[in-house]
Amino acid sequence: MFEDLKPHLIELRKRLGLSVLAVFIAFIIAFVFHENILEWITAPLNDALAQVAKISKKAADGMVTTNQVGGAFFVALKVSFFAGLLGALPIILYQIWLFVAPGLYSNEKKMILPFVVGGTLMFFIGVLFAYYVVTPFGFQFLITFGSFLYTPLINIEDYVGFFTKIMMGFGLAFELPVFAYFLALLGLVTDRTLIDFFKYAILIIFVVAALLTPPDILTQLLMAAPLVLLYGVSILIVRMVNPYVEENEAIKNNDILD
Repeated sequence: MFEDLKPHLIELRKRLGLSVLAVFIAFIIAFVFHENILEWITAPLNDALAQVAKISKKAADGMVTTNQVGGAFFVALKVSFFAGLLGALPIILYQIWLFVAPGLYSNEKKMILPFVVGGTLMFFIGVLFAYYVVTPFGFQFLITFGSFLYTPLINIEDYVGFFTKIMMGFGLAFELPVFAYFLALLGLVTDRTLIDFFKYAILIIFVVAALLTPPDILTQLLMAAPLVLLYGVSILIVRMVNPYVEENEAIKNNDILD
């Protein structure tokens, strides 16, 4: 049994190795520009702190701090890795496709370009949605709440970790239609499968939204709502690619073909 799996394990190791190499190269490039990347990442936070300055009557306004000796260096590493992962995403998706391609039919192998382009595009749409829609609402609500009593001192290490978790969460969530399309293409799911699973999907979506967003209802809804919409879009996509066929109708069609 192990001998049968050995070629697949070797292929998997190769694809993982190339993916890691791509991330490493992108990480090195991103590290050169880490100050610009960090400026982009902290923009929503700075906007929220500016809002605090407007409504607060205290002498001290909010500020971004670090409580570690090498805090600035480790933050630079984190943001560079995050940017490197995003930059290497097309190559990672390409390696995933090459790993599963040997088990596909020739017509299915031609879908490599839509998979890589579509997967990359949807991931970045999710990241941009989180950045321009979710984080401004979430951060301003959480930071300005109670700011007339307390001075917000935001730890940059915690903020960067929290920010990247939200971005990656939304990016992966927006991949749902892409993966639904290719699962339908492989005949693994039908529109009936997704419809029957819908009530469970709603529960999972809200649990994921609660885990990946700040603990306020507004931000959680801002993540859950587009996920529910994307799930509906996935049902429509799967219906076009691999629609559910009643068993009797399938038997009838087979008899006609015979």
